[in-house]
Amino acid sequence: MSIRIRPAEEADLPTILAITNDAILNTTAVWSLTPATLETRRAWLEERRSKGFPVLVAEGGGAVLGFASFGDFRPWEGYRHSVENSIYIAAGQRGRGLGRALLGALLDEAARQGKHVMVAGIEAGNEASIRLHAAFGFVETGRLRQVGRKFDRWLDLVLMQRILGE
Repeated sequence: MSIRIRPAEEADLPTILAITNDAILNTTAVWSLTPATLETRRAWLEERRSKGFPVLVAEGGGAVLGFASFGDFRPWEGYRHSVENSIYIAAGQRGRGLGRALLGALLDEAARQGKHVMVAGIEAGNEASIRLHAAFGFVETGRLRQVGRKFDRWLDLVLMQRILGE
């Protein structure tokens, strides 16, 4: 199947919502505990667009199979050249190269926007995401022990970064 990476559209929001809620309810990829609503996803998309941040989807066979974005790493002006990424792939579609395609597109867009650093915060047990980021030149810069809790267990956060330009 051929995969196309493109900007998200309003019509993609129900699928983005379903992928998001699957991650919330069934994985430690996101540490939210409460499912999102269509309204909160719509507000998220509008906020990203208003700040010039991309929201991309991976489309194959006429369906959205995953999405990715980056946004502010931290909200203060001194961090304006650093962004943090998020990549989510639909259950049953993982391991097919979609994350690779989306991360590559995010890195290209961050460089185009003149960003200097991209950060990834990854749950320490998510070895696939850690390997994906490492394959794109991200290096582990920190490990925060037991800073999150989900599914009745403590979670560690791995911080990785890639410097995009000098």
